[in-house]
Amino acid sequence: MGEIIKLFRIHQYIKNLFIFLPLLFSFSFSDSQDNLNVLVAFLLFSLLASSIYIFNDLLDINEDRAHPTKRNRPLASGSVSKSTAISLMLILSTTSLGISLLFNTELFTVLLIYFLLNIAYTLKLKHIAILDIFIIASGFVLRLFAGSSVTEIPLSMWIILMTFLLALFLALAKRRDDVLLSLEGQETRKNIDGYNLEFVNASMVLMAGVVIVSYLMYTISPEVEGRLGTEHLYLTSFFVILGIFRYMQITFVEEDSGSPTKVVIRDKFLKLTILFWLISFIAIAKLT
Repeated sequence: MGEIIKLFRIHQYIKNLFIFLPLLFSFSFSDSQDNLNVLVAFLLFSLLASSIYIFNDLLDINEDRAHPTKRNRPLASGSVSKSTAISLMLILSTTSLGISLLFNTELFTVLLIYFLLNIAYTLKLKHIAILDIFIIASGFVLRLFAGSSVTEIPLSMWIILMTFLLALFLALAKRRDDVLLSLEGQETRKNIDGYNLEFVNASMVLMAGVVIVSYLMYTISPEVEGRLGTEHLYLTSFFVILGIFRYMQITFVEEDSGSPTKVVIRDKFLKLTILFWLISFIAIAKLT
């Protein structure tokens, strides 16, 4: 049972917290129905994401067996059979899509797009350099739309733009880890020839700068200042810059960016930075 649960990659559910961002940036937590709807959307998205992870593991068994850490995954190690994995994938995907169709048709549409996009990604598109990281980033934007669809909170261009850019930054850090493995003679991805260390490093530095500038522009935009009633939101950019620099330190100095989710979960510095950003954001928006 423990190995089967590993197939779900529950630690990856942290990505689905982006579904709550429309609530956060609109400060609509007082509506209990919206809170419940977003929680349901989070659970359904998580189930569907797990089905995609299983599908990916089924297709990548041989590649994962050549990877220093992924070879310990249940399917690559042989601790879970392919037939069991296929059954779980079908149960999770049909359950998620079926319930979402009954719950909210807009959410169903978002989940279906996410599902089809990731099936195409797993089958073919992940082997096309650059396009692969754009699809990963698009998945985070779809999470925003999932949260928006069940709360009817419109998404601003800023939240969409910042989410997409941040996701690109994290995807590049993940690809950098693959490049380092390839330099050590461990070819883990077919598309790795489309990347090299110089390209990934330059792209990460570029995206880091763009993310920071975008956040600064968001905090001082007349639209945001008028909606939140404060001119001091720019002060929260301190923690955004701190978090970006810490992640770059982990990537370039410690060379440990293979799994952005695990990095965030285990790094105390990053967790505290995110916590202080959240506290400062809410405090400035609500108390000033």
